[in-house]
Amino acid sequence: MAPSTIKPSDPRVETLVANPSYRSADRDLDFIASDDLRDFRLALDYEKAELALRAHQVRHAIVVFGSARITAPEEAQALVQAAAAALANAPFDPALQHAVAKAERRAALSHWYTVAREFGQLVGSLPLDATGYRIVVMTGGGPGLMEAANRGAADVGAVSVGLNIELPREQQPNPYITPGLCLSFHYFAMRKLHFMRRAAALVAFPGGFGTLDELFETLTLVQTRRMPAVPIVLVGRDYWDRLINFDHLLAEGLIEPADRGLIAYAETAEAAWQAILDWHTACGTPGFPAADCRP
Repeated sequence: MAPSTIKPSDPRVETLVANPSYRSADRDLDFIASDDLRDFRLALDYEKAELALRAHQVRHAIVVFGSARITAPEEAQALVQAAAAALANAPFDPALQHAVAKAERRAALSHWYTVAREFGQLVGSLPLDATGYRIVVMTGGGPGLMEAANRGAADVGAVSVGLNIELPREQQPNPYITPGLCLSFHYFAMRKLHFMRRAAALVAFPGGFGTLDELFETLTLVQTRRMPAVPIVLVGRDYWDRLINFDHLLAEGLIEPADRGLIAYAETAEAAWQAILDWHTACGTPGFPAADCRP
């Protein structure tokens, strides 16, 4: 007797193939997004970016952090004018008064957009390093000062990297990142790892929680020697001195003089670049390979 055959149109078969258990693992997005698969997602988050950076021969990077809210001077001034126009129609509205004050403060900070763009131009104009690779600008890929650094590199025809992150609110990468080097991460941890993995320097412009997070993580990793030391340059000393009292930490004995010496300051793109050069020269690594050195 010939074996029975179940036709594909059989309702029993349709029930079977409609069940999530029938999906192949690589096509089952619910399965991949489950708690039990987090370790695999972490690995994928790391590996996809790693392969892209290798393919573009990104070996060393100048990592640039800074506020996403500090815009180009012309854009900042337009926001001031719009806020002032709104206030003119309701001069006693406290919310509109606050909006004008905030817009004016952002306009005062927009100077740093110009400096970050100039810094991106400096890094983008570098020749190939001693190993035949180019040192690139690497940012968080967002707007504001991250955009400025990527834009500066694009101004001189250089490639640059943007490591974007998925956030609950809508956001998108800035348009000046090199296609193929605009990478999106699900996990902050993997994004942080890739920032530090190729960092030849960290340059932090005025910023908020995100900038502080990356700054202090870098300081901690270097202080504890969990990563090779790199030059750490804070741009805009007045801003940073009002924000963080590193000297107080030193006076209280909570950090060592060598820890305090990890930080340099700069006011211009040229000074920030010179601080990086001076650090690597003192370390004997002018070609910017990673080196565990504290000059």
